[in-house]
Amino acid sequence: MDEALLRSLIPTVIGILVRRGADFAAAEDAVQDALIEAVRVWADDPPRDPKGWLVTVAWRKFLDATRADTSRWHREELVEAEPMPGPGEAVDDTLQLYFLCAHPSLTPASAVALTLRAVGGLTTRQIARAYLVPEATMAQRISRAKRTVSGVRLNQPGDLATVLRVLYLVFNEGYSGDVDLATEAIRLTRQLFARIDEPEVAGLLALMLLHHARRAARTGPDGRLIPLAEQDRSLWDTRLIAEGVDVLQAALARDRLGEFQAQAAIAALHADAQTAEETDWVQIVEWYDELVRLTGSPVARLNRAVAVGEADGPRAGLAALAELDPALPRYAAVAAYLHERDGDLVTAARLYAEAARSAPSLAERDHLTRQAARLNAQLRR
Repeated sequence: MDEALLRSLIPTVIGILVRRGADFAAAEDAVQDALIEAVRVWADDPPRDPKGWLVTVAWRKFLDATRADTSRWHREELVEAEPMPGPGEAVDDTLQLYFLCAHPSLTPASAVALTLRAVGGLTTRQIARAYLVPEATMAQRISRAKRTVSGVRLNQPGDLATVLRVLYLVFNEGYSGDVDLATEAIRLTRQLFARIDEPEVAGLLALMLLHHARRAARTGPDGRLIPLAEQDRSLWDTRLIAEGVDVLQAALARDRLGEFQAQAAIAALHADAQTAEETDWVQIVEWYDELVRLTGSPVARLNRAVAVGEADGPRAGLAALAELDPALPRYAAVAAYLHERDGDLVTAARLYAEAARSAPSLAERDHLTRQAARLNAQLRR
């Protein structure tokens, strides 16, 4: 097989798919799948027309993916706009697909990436952003995962921890990203909660419910992002909050703490505060300490710096922030907020503008740009 020929055909085949109506990201994914197929079959049966073969197979892969996405969106349309309390409905095949894609032959990271792409409906760019890695790195990881499972039967379900991680990332993308997947993630987690008696399953469901309860208050009528401290708390869904707290309390009583329970406990403390000023930041810092102990996550450490800044003052928050890598996503936004609270408006304005340039969504970019403009206007007075 001529690998150089394969590489040279990639831009041409992507261009053909785009002209046929595929968007660029979907065309890239389809061609990637076709290349994996070529590696598998060309050694024994090379085609007379390599380009024509790649175009045909890639277009077929694109159509298969489109049909799968359409089916998934149809399932979501059958679910009410807001998840209702109570047990999940009878389990459909979607949850089983999550377990099968989390195949034992894959590493947990590769299984999560493959499932998010193949079943969760996320693009390679969205998955890379969730994992804090370049898009090219994630594309290679997904390709390796596909090659690994191409020759095995998907009849051995993967482990629960991997499936929980996938559902968590799907919910996060739906909650804060460009594609609305949050309701579907809650639906599937309800099903899992009804089937599996594990505190971390309950913790994940509680976390989703508590975050989803605030969704109506997160943006204004014009689409602007509204920070937690400025949200109209009368818009929060008290029914979902009550359910989330009940689920969480039952899980914590099992005394088998995990990261999703710790995150849900933080969300519950925010939900419990009638006003932003009443937030129990001291207890939130304590829960972030537990979360960092459990995960070592740099994102958890970043959020902890914000909580420390609220509990012990902005200087303490900046000291906690100084221990972290400035390349972390949203590092500049956190630094801007803490510097503003400390009275350093010049530095805060500069950092807000810097954060806006690397914001992961248009809504967040607009919010950070407005923050920078607000401070610059104050400085000119």
